[in-house]
Amino acid sequence: MKGVLSPRDAVLAAEHGAQAIVVSNHGGRQLDSAQATLDALPAVVDAAGDRLEVLLDGGVRRGADVVKALALGARACMIGRPYLSGLAVGGQDGVARAIRILTGELGRTMALMGCTRVDELGPDSIARRA
Repeated sequence: MKGVLSPRDAVLAAEHGAQAIVVSNHGGRQLDSAQATLDALPAVVDAAGDRLEVLLDGGVRRGADVVKALALGARACMIGRPYLSGLAVGGQDGVARAIRILTGELGRTMALMGCTRVDELGPDSIARRA
């Protein structure tokens, strides 16, 4: 189920048999001033517990964005804009290049954090502004 921004919706999704949810504000295009997906993620992950897989969609532009989402509990990230930008610039080769760039940034960010595996990431891996 895509479009989850509240813990309540995560609970309802689990109660109605969903296996996974996507924390998404649909690119912020559907509702002015929609909550940022990264801000909504921790509470949704907490509400989902071990009943649902939680993915994040929206705001993922760099490998560091993926690291933040994984550290806050997302199982995976969706990458609409990087994929589309690569496609627009270079077709299939552009998509492959965009994914290589994103993967490289992810690895570099983790290395700079001293992490060698994704399972080493957690909420204490990142600093949040108050």
